[in-house]
Amino acid sequence: MNSAQRMRSYKLAQFGEPLREVIESPPVPAGTQVLLRIRACGVCHSDIHISEGYFDLGHGRKADLSTAIPLPRILGHEIVGVVEELGPDAAGVQVGDRRVIYAWGGCGTCAVCRTGQENLCARPANLGIHRDGGFSNYILVEHPRYLVEFDPLPETFAATLACSGLTAFSALKKAAPVDAENPLLIIGAGGLGLAAINLALALYGVGPVVADIDASKRKAALDAGASAAVDPADPDVRRGLMKEIGGFSAAIDFVGAESTTGFGLALLRKGGRIYIVGLFGGSIEIPLATLPPRAVGVIGVYVGSLPELRELLALARDGRLKPTPIEVRRLDAAQQSLDDLRAGQVRGRIVLTA
Repeated sequence: MNSAQRMRSYKLAQFGEPLREVIESPPVPAGTQVLLRIRACGVCHSDIHISEGYFDLGHGRKADLSTAIPLPRILGHEIVGVVEELGPDAAGVQVGDRRVIYAWGGCGTCAVCRTGQENLCARPANLGIHRDGGFSNYILVEHPRYLVEFDPLPETFAATLACSGLTAFSALKKAAPVDAENPLLIIGAGGLGLAAINLALALYGVGPVVADIDASKRKAALDAGASAAVDPADPDVRRGLMKEIGGFSAAIDFVGAESTTGFGLALLRKGGRIYIVGLFGGSIEIPLATLPPRAVGVIGVYVGSLPELRELLALARDGRLKPTPIEVRRLDAAQQSLDDLRAGQVRGRIVLTA
């Protein structure tokens, strides 16, 4: 690598404060590490929570992230890059290779990691959280196994598959079977929800019912292939859906708020499952005596595994997935992009390019 090259990043130095531009030398890869020049990085809702330093647990309680996320930290985990330099023990990629980066690595040795579910490791090493991420022009990745081929996909589309697409894909696989007799409800028609509609059609050939309080997002959901789009704030919606459908076998909540999870739980049929993906926050009260008779389940979904990312990219490379709406911005718009996302002014996905 040219020694004159400089690394430009936008780091979180203090929780709750704007990102700071930092110019420094790129890191030098050692061992199995790989240095990549970043080509695209998506901006995710979880970046907002990380920048704030907490998750909302409801009733004034917060999950403090300060002990888990050492600062300063470069955020961003939906990353595509070009291999720039290899550590002496790195193999399987070459300089110039374009790759999607799997950001959800674990310790690599525990029982969970050995099953391929590194995203569920108790000692996570996630990019943009525990290690520096993609709001930069360079990134250091610990091992070539986290680098996945994506050609001939556009770089901006491939980047969104590394988190929003992967999370939606993993949730949809857990929600199977999905068909006319096992209807699916998707709550939230933002970037994740729109990706899930596309994936549901690709995986199951069935358009889900989508719920969102925003009329423009409901239209976007219908345009993406939803079978119906409803306003969960409408007092007659629950009664109408139960009468028409008889309850959903699965619901995926991409918002994760008290109202949205409560809405999904109320619409499950006996034996149904709600999968909570979103991190908006709050808490819900569930009368425990209602769970056994209904046999319903409440399940959290945390992104997806490395094998699932490879499977998802294979679907996309075969042309079976359509990109969600993507707005491309320059890297120096990282903070403004977080602000816009927090204010609900983003339709689809923002991707930063260095």
